[in-house]
Amino acid sequence: MGIHDLPTLNATLNGLATVWLILGFTSIKAKRIERHRKFMLLACVTSILFLVSYLIYHANTGANRFQTPGAWRTLYLGILLTHTILAAVVGPMVIITLFRALRNDLARHKKLARWTWPIWMYVSVTGVVIYFMLYHLDPRLSS
Repeated sequence: MGIHDLPTLNATLNGLATVWLILGFTSIKAKRIERHRKFMLLACVTSILFLVSYLIYHANTGANRFQTPGAWRTLYLGILLTHTILAAVVGPMVIITLFRALRNDLARHKKLARWTWPIWMYVSVTGVVIYFMLYHLDPRLSS
């Protein structure tokens, strides 16, 4: 695997984190605590692997700019802006939410998780959308 394969790996990890988040959410709604814990820890590990891969890629290649003009560019930039802001916010939220669960501070865990989960979902899903727009819609970067 080369450095230029990392965007595909990153999108795959984001997609996998999305699956774990959905399974974690449905598990807690079904009151299956251990299953919820397992899926949320998998989401955490997957997201950490994504972040490491993302940082390695961008440290070696710099930024890629979306070149397709018009409405596609406006849509891309809107998604990218919200994704970037929320990605910066959700990292600390995930850490705090996780630590509250691990310390068995479940009331405060649940209170924060109500905000953390949808933001984390949005960031994971839009990460995949950004990948497809950048690497498959933009003719300069698509293969």
